[in-house]
Amino acid sequence: MSSQSQQKSFTLRIPATSANIGPGFDVVGLSLSLYLTLTVAISPPTSESPSAPPVLSYSGEGALEVPLNPWKNLTTRVALYVLRCNNIRNFPPNTKIHVDNEIPFGRGLGSSGAAVIAGVLLGNEVGRLNLSVQRMLDFALMVERHPDNVTAALIGGFVGSYLRELDAAATEASEVPLSEVLPEYPQDAGEEWGLHPPPPPMGIGHYVRFGWSESIKAVAIIPRFELSTAKAREVLPLQYSRKDLVFNMQRLAVLTTALGQSPPDPDLIYEAMKDRVHQPYRKLLIPGLPEVTSNITPATHPGLLGICLSGAGPTILALATGGFEEIADDARAIFKKEGIEVDWKLLEVVGGCTVEHS
Repeated sequence: MSSQSQQKSFTLRIPATSANIGPGFDVVGLSLSLYLTLTVAISPPTSESPSAPPVLSYSGEGALEVPLNPWKNLTTRVALYVLRCNNIRNFPPNTKIHVDNEIPFGRGLGSSGAAVIAGVLLGNEVGRLNLSVQRMLDFALMVERHPDNVTAALIGGFVGSYLRELDAAATEASEVPLSEVLPEYPQDAGEEWGLHPPPPPMGIGHYVRFGWSESIKAVAIIPRFELSTAKAREVLPLQYSRKDLVFNMQRLAVLTTALGQSPPDPDLIYEAMKDRVHQPYRKLLIPGLPEVTSNITPATHPGLLGICLSGAGPTILALATGGFEEIADDARAIFKKEGIEVDWKLLEVVGGCTVEHS
């Protein structure tokens, strides 16, 4: 019996993430204590089921929206991309994958980034590839071109990252159409479909983990509507003034150290979490955003450190050491004036993805 047909079961756990964190547009990310969990079982062939195709099931957030066809689901398509780049045509026979998801879709909490990292880990595990963390990041960045969410989901904590485009290979890779990396499989696709996707160059993503004060929690204020990242990017300008870029760089340079200090300084952090690159342009997509980010301050809400849009939104992330319920209640009241209901969650900053064999 081949190694791939032997009994194997494992669990993958990938955290939610918040990107940008104020001035760190497309640069920094946080991993948060909501999870995408995959439970995977691979059974040896039997006379009744000699070579069954992969079976995918789903529960939790988005369960009614996610395609269960493994050739159309994002996570399994990413896994297949990883496998085929390593000369493995398909999933092992009799693979069953159950996904349980706590991460809301389209809310700026990294649901697609978590799905991509889950796919890379899944491909690595079922293919027994033993890929390094760096190589797994390369694969993730071929699918998700902005490194902040996927790096935070993979590495965990408070991280800064960039996508290297210093040589021809890396530049070429960053321009490969996603349709070539992850082709949509038509209904009549056979095993020959999409067998030779473009592999990622080596070392296209780089990152560093910053310090994080354990006293800081994240209050996620989650409006009950979705906002696609693509739509949120459409409202951004193609060029920025030098003044606005310097404004963000100054604050980001301070913020990456200030959030690791103990005790954290609210006067330092609140100003350092301001932004002029993406939040001002997205306020029309998120009614109530300017009021929440300007009216909820350390002076009005003791324990608050800083407040910003989470990723592309519409979730707002408040970093705080206390007063969590008061922060959430006042944000809810502001949104209610705009006719928007919200939910809120108190989240921890956590480590990255995990793989547990059973």
